[in-house]
This record gives sequence, C-alpha cells and structure tokens, in this order.
Amino acid sequence: MQGQIVKIESSLYTVENHNDRIPCVLRGKFRKQHILPRVGDYVVFDEKQQVIEEILPRKNAFLRPFVANIDIAFIVTSVHIPNLVPTLLDKLLVLMELNQVKPIICVTKMDLLNEKEQNEKKKFFSYYASCGYEVIYNYELKKIKQQLEGNTCVFVGQTGAGKSTLLNHLEPNWHLKTGEVSKSLGRGRHTTRTVELLSLLGGKLLDTPGFSSLELTGSEEELKNAFIEFRKYPCPFKDCTHTKEKECSIKEQVEKGNILKSRYESYLQFRFEVMKK
Repeated sequence: MQGQIVKIESSLYTVENHNDRIPCVLRGKFRKQHILPRVGDYVVFDEKQQVIEEILPRKNAFLRPFVANIDIAFIVTSVHIPNLVPTLLDKLLVLMELNQVKPIICVTKMDLLNEKEQNEKKKFFSYYASCGYEVIYNYELKKIKQQLEGNTCVFVGQTGAGKSTLLNHLEPNWHLKTGEVSKSLGRGRHTTRTVELLSLLGGKLLDTPGFSSLELTGSEEELKNAFIEFRKYPCPFKDCTHTKEKECSIKEQVEKGNILKSRYESYLQFRFEVMKK
C-alpha cells in the first residue's frame, strides 16, 4: 500500500493513506543504509505490520526543514514592516527554481501604503509577473485557494510578513496567532523543529518553522537558468558568466532597463556564494 509521510516524531512515522493516518516504523535496512525518510515522502508500507517498506523517488528534498515533494511555495512578501527585501525574494525564488518547486509571490500589507507607494510596488511586482511568475495579493483568496487544491504547499517569507494572518483567512478554525504557530495544532512558537503536513482546502500545507537554510546548491549554469528572464536574452557565447564579458546580452538588457537592476545584483551576489563552494 502507498501513502505519504505527514509527521515524524522520534522513530515513529505517521503515514497518510486517503483519510487514514497510520503510525509506522522503518525496516532495519533503512538504518543500515543511512536512509532517513522526510515529511512529504511517498512510501510503500505494510498496513498490517505498520512498517515502511520503500521510499518512492522524490520530486525534491530540503535539508532544513527536512521535507520532500513540495509542489508550490507561496513566498509571502510584505511591503511594509517588514519592508520589502528584493534580495530575499530573489533568493527564495531561485531556491524554488533549483528544486523544481512552483513559486508564487504573495504580496501583503499593500493597504498600509499611500497611493504613490502602492503604484511603485505594483510596478516592481509587475516586472516579476512579466518574467512568468504568478503574483497574487493577499486579499485574492479565491486565487490562493485554487492553487492549494490537490497540491502540497508551503508558505515562506520573513517573520511578520503576514503568513499567519493569511492562513487565518484561508482556514479561520485554526485560530493562528501572529508570530506563533497555532496552539490548536499542538505547538507553541516557531522555535520548534517539528514539521507536519496538514490538510487544507483540498491540498496539504507544510506546517514548518520555516526555511532556516537558504543555501543555494547547484552549478553556475543552473544558477543562471534559475533567473528565468535571462533565458529571453541568449549571449553570443554559451559560457558567458554575465559579469565582465563585453558582448553580454544580460548586461546590455540591464542597461536598457529590460532586466531589473536589483535582479542582476542578486544574481551577482548568488553567483559569488555558489563560486565560493
């Protein structure tokens, strides 16, 4: 029988099959092979013996939090206290691109800005939309609910960006406190390392303290491809690093204003991080 690991507590693995949750243990072979299942893993298990027999291939996997098979990441992005940090937004977008997770930018606190500031921020986010990213504002609940259905999702972003407030609007029965994890879910503040998959509006929500590791992995080429707008402007040379080359199309488009300068600056910073490894 197949199911998905929705919770891990010590050596006990809760596997969900349809609406049933079955506590399971691991076969000894996993420990011998130093294989550790993650929340989100799809597995084959023996329902009678309550033993996990096999871990099925993963779509993606993260170290912190220790999870796998995320479909969608809602990158909750505040425009006012905490203020917008383009580099953090770009890093989360790149992290998801590198791990085959669909990122959706979810903008919060626009109502706290004056009209001029709102127009500036809308122009900023329209650039990301023109690249192909979906941009949703936190009051567009219908659009968010449509994305949740049938998917395993996570909400990520700065502390105080409005993740709990947004989830309260989506599922009022949870009574999430801002800055905290719901007491009704059996946890206190987000200092806990417990991770769980919860049912939400026809999909699953990864309830996690957050992504404590934003380390970018992969090659320089993979990093370049993770900036999806770069693909529109191929350089004359395939090995172009988009840094010092004179005939670089990317640098040319930055100068023309077709590529956002902050995006290019993020690329240079992330490239330096990747090259240091």
